[in-house]
Amino acid sequence: MTIAGESASVEARRQRGRASELRRQADEAEQRAGRFEVAHRTEAETARTLAPLAGIGYHLLADRRWPGSSSANVDMVVVGNSGVWIVDTKAWREVAIDNDRITRGQEDVTDDVARLADLAWDTEKVLADIGLAPGEVHAVVALAGKKGIEARVASVDIVGTHDLIRHITRPKARLSPRRVDEVLAAVISHFPVMDGAAASIQQVIVPQIVVPRAPEPQPEPVDQDELDRQLLNGILEAPIEEWMASLDPAQAKLVRRSFNGPARIRGAAGTGKTVVGLHRAAYLARSTGGRILFTTYIRTLPAVLESLLERLAPEMIGRVDFVNVHAFATRLLKERGIAFRTPGREAQLAFADSWNAISASSPLKATRFTRRYWEEEISHVIKGRGLTHFDEYAELARVGRKHRLTVDDRQAVWDLYEAYSTGLRERGGCDWEDVILLARDALREVPLDRYDAVIVDEAQDLSCAMVSLLHSLVGDRSDGLTLIGDGQQTIYPGGYTLGEAGISLAGRGVVLDVNHRNTAEILEFAKQMVADDQFVDIEGVDGAGDSVSAVTRSGPQPCINRFRSRTEHDDALLARVEEVLRLVGTGRGDVGILTATNPQADKVMALLADAGVPTVSLKNYAGKSSDMIRVGTIKRAKGLEFKQVLLPHVPAKLLADPPVTESEAAKERRELDRRELYVGMTRARDGLWVGVR
Repeated sequence: MTIAGESASVEARRQRGRASELRRQADEAEQRAGRFEVAHRTEAETARTLAPLAGIGYHLLADRRWPGSSSANVDMVVVGNSGVWIVDTKAWREVAIDNDRITRGQEDVTDDVARLADLAWDTEKVLADIGLAPGEVHAVVALAGKKGIEARVASVDIVGTHDLIRHITRPKARLSPRRVDEVLAAVISHFPVMDGAAASIQQVIVPQIVVPRAPEPQPEPVDQDELDRQLLNGILEAPIEEWMASLDPAQAKLVRRSFNGPARIRGAAGTGKTVVGLHRAAYLARSTGGRILFTTYIRTLPAVLESLLERLAPEMIGRVDFVNVHAFATRLLKERGIAFRTPGREAQLAFADSWNAISASSPLKATRFTRRYWEEEISHVIKGRGLTHFDEYAELARVGRKHRLTVDDRQAVWDLYEAYSTGLRERGGCDWEDVILLARDALREVPLDRYDAVIVDEAQDLSCAMVSLLHSLVGDRSDGLTLIGDGQQTIYPGGYTLGEAGISLAGRGVVLDVNHRNTAEILEFAKQMVADDQFVDIEGVDGAGDSVSAVTRSGPQPCINRFRSRTEHDDALLARVEEVLRLVGTGRGDVGILTATNPQADKVMALLADAGVPTVSLKNYAGKSSDMIRVGTIKRAKGLEFKQVLLPHVPAKLLADPPVTESEAAKERRELDRRELYVGMTRARDGLWVGVR
């Protein structure tokens, strides 16, 4: 072939290559145009589908710019009384969802869905600045033309477009009209209009609106206060578990607040401390990507809070461990292979032998003291701090104990403690304080790098050793340790200060001061139980309890009834149960009957069973709504709420004036018992009945 022929051949190949590339580019452009046309059509269909929401007070923001992007768009943002809904329409025909993954044909599109989850998370963060509670922002992938699909992937709801309206309006109204307006303004600012795009979608929606021929009459002015009241009434009538998960704007802001070390959230009963801790656990799990420990002294509360988290943030289940502190310590020892024996009767027998061996002339057997007083001294003061030498005890401030002990008194106590410890070892047993100390020492020897944060509810009820154990899991890292509680609700003897546990708050404390739970009448009555109560707070200062700046609701006066016989008392108790169940919005599951002891709770359950009233023990209550009255001790009810509370078998002496002469030990016991009664009374949201004998 000649040189000219070769050149012509090369040029021809080039021309064919250019033509092929042009065809390929044209094909791609056509495909992109087709995809754009499909996307435009499906977005328009979604807009038409959601248009009726505008008629019931929802605001539809179509084709908004994805925050931080100049080209990406969000199909639809819906704002209404059920929250904020970010809707992304997908024309995916073949979709499979399995193990939190979603595929379109053979393509895994989970990351696409996860990006929408991140957008909702960022939006929630922005709206937290105006006090919108976590969980009020929802991400939704709407599958075009689909119906009957309801799934969840990466915290994003997957539904068919035909189910969108039902999905958005299904949650009960949670935002007042005023709140919706505030949220809408923030959402409009966060999601700007796409240039030249919103008008096209608007053209799709507007033709559906029929313009009347004659002017419509002017609507009556909207009474915002009345609308707010209607919304509140709707929330109040919902099962108590829904109420227990609600936040007000101030609480919502606190959920995301960052602290550069250990922090404390405190406040009087009814100010929402526990629910703030619950939402904070979900927030920290999401923001850190790690695991969070939520712990407390009470055995009932962890299961209840886990159930509430399932309502609020189901995608965080498994990322937050809810466990009481004794169960955590037990689990740790088993993981480490450290031998111990689950506490049982050995401790009771060992203490009984040690007590009986004391001579009658011992200062411990003076009439102003009881055996129980010294049992508590050993468990809460000595072993609660892990003291190992008498000199430590001899110089201890004994926070929370009213009676001053001489050195001789303390030596007698120490001798009793050592005799008890020896007897316990000889029986091969241990007590719960030993379990905590074993776990604490195990972590000192080999730290546990499992949790990014630890949240402690009812922190005032823990011992110093317990707090030291939990602090060691996260140290002083930012947002590592959050202590929640109220010194006024301390119902166990003794106490501790954070300084003893090696913890410094350095001003990282927040006080909640608005009571949303109790009516003013219930709170005022309950406060009489602790009016003269003085205590040393865990921060080491004397206190008389935090006050509240506002109580948001009022209601009937508490019912206080005095009875001469058990029969008279029980008949009145049953009559009260029948009465409260006739109230609008109150089911059996909204009623709590709380007692001082487990035997009393058992008797109440038997009484109700004979009357044909179904009950569930707080020992078995796990935060699920049911048509059964909750019955249990006040101790187990800490952190819980009920619409109606009944307190049977309250000793008359606890409501009477204190004796003219009273030992310091007796005074301390009386204060603890009245604090416990205060806790029981403040579990009541709407109504309180007290049966006195």
